[in-house]
Amino acid sequence: MQQQSNRFFFNVDWVTILIYVALCVVGFINIFATEYDPDKSTAFSFTANYGKQLIFIGTGLILGFSILLFDAKFFSVFAPIVYGVTIILLLAVLVVGQSVGGNQAWIPIGSFKLQPSEFAKFGTALLLARYISSFNVKLNTLKPILICAVIIILPMCLIMLQPDAGSTLVFLSFMFPLYREGLPGNLLVLFWGLVLLFILNLYLSPLVLITSILILGGIFVYSNRKKQQKIINITLITALAIAYLFVAKFLFNNVLQSHQRDRIELVLGLKTDNKRSGYNVIQSKIAIGAGQVTGRGFLEGTQTKFKYVPAQSTDFIFSTIGEEWGFVGCAVVIGLYLFLLLRVINMAERQRSSFSRVYGYSIACILFFHVFINIGMTIGIMPVIGIPLPFISYGGSSLWSFTLLLFIFLKLDSNRMGFI
Repeated sequence: MQQQSNRFFFNVDWVTILIYVALCVVGFINIFATEYDPDKSTAFSFTANYGKQLIFIGTGLILGFSILLFDAKFFSVFAPIVYGVTIILLLAVLVVGQSVGGNQAWIPIGSFKLQPSEFAKFGTALLLARYISSFNVKLNTLKPILICAVIIILPMCLIMLQPDAGSTLVFLSFMFPLYREGLPGNLLVLFWGLVLLFILNLYLSPLVLITSILILGGIFVYSNRKKQQKIINITLITALAIAYLFVAKFLFNNVLQSHQRDRIELVLGLKTDNKRSGYNVIQSKIAIGAGQVTGRGFLEGTQTKFKYVPAQSTDFIFSTIGEEWGFVGCAVVIGLYLFLLLRVINMAERQRSSFSRVYGYSIACILFFHVFINIGMTIGIMPVIGIPLPFISYGGSSLWSFTLLLFIFLKLDSNRMGFI
C-alpha cells in the first residue's frame, strides 16, 4: 500500500496540476471583477457567478483527483461507452434542451445547466485514441480515415443542429493528432485550401473564382498532358472545387445564423457594424487597450466596472485581464497556456502507448484551438464564435470538461511505464 501511495504521488505531473490551479485562480479573480459592485457586493455570495465558479473549481478539483485514483486502462476499455453517452446527451439536448442566446445547447438540472457539447470533446478524444491504438490503424488508407471521420463528424453534426457553430469548429482540431499518427499531409493542405476558397468566395464574384479555377486547372492539365491519370485527377479536382463554391455559398447563406455571418464578415472587413455584431469586439478592444502595460488595477477597470463588455465573464473574460492587469497580466496568462501546451505535447511524445499519445495530442490541440480563437476574438482578429477560455471563463460544464480532459491524460502519463 505504501509503494502504491508513493507511486501515485511521485508519478503524477504536479507541475501541470499547479498550472491548472493557477489558471483556475486567475479565472475566479477576474470573474469576481466582472461581477463586483461596490454598492451591492457587501459580502461574498455563492449565488453570484464568482461564488458559483468557486464551487465549480472545488468540485472540479475533487473530480480531477478522483480520476487519478482510477486504473489507467479504464479509459481505454470504456472509451466507446463514454463516447456513446456523450452522443446520447447530444441527442437529448435537441429534445429537452433549454435555449440560451439562440442555441439549444443546455440541459437544465435544477439551477445548473449542463452543456453536453463540452463533454463530447473528451468522449471523441477517447474513442479516436482507442480506435487508432486497438486496431493498429494506418492512416494512409481510405477505410481508417473514413472511420476516424465518422467518429469526429457525428458529434459535429449533432452540435450544429443546436445550432452551435463555435463548438462544432473545435472538433476540426482533431485533424492534427491524426496527422501526427500518419494522416497524409496533402489532406491537411486540402483542408486549408477549402478554408481559403471559402474566404475568397466571400470576397470575389462567382464568375471571377470559377474562371480562375478553370485557368489554374488548365495550366496543370497542360503541364501533365502526357499523363492521362493525372489529367483525370486534375479535371475531377477542378470540377469539385467549382461545386464546392456553390455548396459553401449555400451553407453560408442558409445554415449559418445571421449573427454568425455578421461576425465573419466583420473580421474579414466586409462590413462595419459598431452597434450590433461589432459592439462586443469594439468594447473588448477598448478595455484591453485601456490596461496599457500594467493595467488599471484589480476592480479598477471602468469597462469592466460599468458592464460595457457583454458576456465579459464568459466569452470575453480576457478583456478583463487586459484592462485590470495590462500587458503584463496578458503575457503571464498567455505564458501559462504556452507552458501548459508545451508540457502536454512533451508528455504526449514520451508515452509508450499509442492510446495515450493520441489522447495527449488531442488535448493539446483542443486547448490550443480554444485559447487561440478566444483570445483572437477579444482582440478582433478572429470571428466571435462563442467558445470559452479554458479554466478561466465562467461555467461549470466548460471547467469540468477541461478538467476531465487534462486529468485523464495526467493519469495516463503517470502510468506510462505500465500501460502499453
